[in-house]
Amino acid sequence: MTVVRSLLLFALAALAEIGGAWLIWQGVREQRGLVWIGAGVIALGLYGFVATLQPDANFGRILAAYGGVFVAGSLAWGMVVDGFRPDRWDVIGALVCLAGVLVIMYAPRG
Repeated sequence: MTVVRSLLLFALAALAEIGGAWLIWQGVREQRGLVWIGAGVIALGLYGFVATLQPDANFGRILAAYGGVFVAGSLAWGMVVDGFRPDRWDVIGALVCLAGVLVIMYAPRG
């Protein structure tokens, strides 16, 4: 159950961080305004809190593993929200990053 909780927290963190960055991007680059930027800042702040809910107490491990989730999540966000189509190298890179998440977070430790 701890692994499932951890994975769900990673997904929630990715949604908050990637969504927040996207909202700021839209506010600035697409000139949608301060409301979008403000919503993005709030979402990015929520990301910071979600990371603290991970069951592992090691900040460095959590952030290192989350990096892989961020990479794959960013590509997925681009596909769903912006119509981005990753090439095979994007997919391979994301799979390598996700394999890193599994090793860093869930490898048996003695």
